[in-house]
Amino acid sequence: MQIGVVGLGRMGGNIVRRLARAGHSSVVFDASAAAVDALGKEGATTATSLTDLVGKLSTSPRTVWVMLPHGAATENAVMELADAMSPGDIIIDGGNSYYKDDVRRGRALAEKGLRYLDVGTSGGVWGLERGYCLMIGGDADAVSHLDPIFATLAPGIGTIERTAGRESRDPRAERGYLHAGPVGAGHFVKMIHNGIEYGMMQAMAEGFDILRNKNSDKLPVDERFDLNLGDIAEVWRRGSVVTSWLLDLTASALATDEKLEGFSGNVADSGEGRWTVEAAIEEAVPADVLAASLFVRFRSRQDHTFAEKVLSAMRFGFGGHVEAPKK
Repeated sequence: MQIGVVGLGRMGGNIVRRLARAGHSSVVFDASAAAVDALGKEGATTATSLTDLVGKLSTSPRTVWVMLPHGAATENAVMELADAMSPGDIIIDGGNSYYKDDVRRGRALAEKGLRYLDVGTSGGVWGLERGYCLMIGGDADAVSHLDPIFATLAPGIGTIERTAGRESRDPRAERGYLHAGPVGAGHFVKMIHNGIEYGMMQAMAEGFDILRNKNSDKLPVDERFDLNLGDIAEVWRRGSVVTSWLLDLTASALATDEKLEGFSGNVADSGEGRWTVEAAIEEAVPADVLAASLFVRFRSRQDHTFAEKVLSAMRFGFGGHVEAPKK
């Protein structure tokens, strides 16, 4: 299939590359000419503007995947594309947009006869090799039409043990992609995913901080242990209940820098954690852990503990997120 891709950063560029490996073709555009040129040299068709990109899409319905930061960048790109596209064409927002913005944009595009899909995309800088977990909201016919694209980007069943009792259920979920519901549902599911991620990361970070401080001079001498955190992370990876990709990333960071001296512990939040807590408030759902993990990130920009260094190491590991500069 042919698809346009706007935004060629850490994830957008690799989305183009993963699609190309499976024989799909892409027309690409980014504000960075260097990013566009790099993918052009790898075989993608390059565009000099959004209008030029739409004009170079030769299959119908034309489809454009927008992979930009949430807010004005995405809003402006979607609306400019909408002006250049025709009824029946499809616009995908694959970034981390707020689901209520998707609902509003979906209504606006529907008035023009355009179809809008919001795709929560998880996989970070590892998506090229591992694939992307996709949570999709929007028109079912548009989702079905683009199934070859989503199936290519998703991880597939892989080596994960299959879940008993799923034989009669939607097979796409076990392949790593899901049609979650109408416009907005994809980013809502991804938003809650990221909120949960905050809580899981916080629990792991605090646990390693407790392990590290077991050698504190505040403890009786015979209760002090000088523990090897890298080895603990590694042994937990091997069959323990807390085995996870986040633990893999933690073990990798500790193996090369056990004191995590390369991280300050200044931990950013990119929006989804806040939106998750807001959703919990709107629904009157208790979310103690998720709210607390968000507030810890706020505090981390003032004082830093070892736990925050662990958080920074994990964020860098899965998403290439570089710490915010000190103020």
